[in-house]
Amino acid sequence: MPNIKSAKKRVLVSEKKNLRNRMYKSALHTSIKKFKAALAAGDKNAAAELYRETVKKLDRAAARGIIHKNAAARKKSNFTKALNSLQ
Repeated sequence: MPNIKSAKKRVLVSEKKNLRNRMYKSALHTSIKKFKAALAAGDKNAAAELYRETVKKLDRAAARGIIHKNAAARKKSNFTKALNSLQ
């Protein structure tokens, strides 16, 4: 446990940021899971709608530094290929 006042503050701030990052990451995983489920079901309209939502969340997560920008680009590319193969 830190004794210095600024170190105590850093612990509190990092806990808040960690909680916020986990929230964004969890929402991203949920969105990806829904998109993959729509693909597996073969529902074109739902998959297209969920694709837009998922790509938006990927971009926001990459912008916030929650995931690496190349990882976001790779996932978007794979999701685009999967959606196009469905149609």
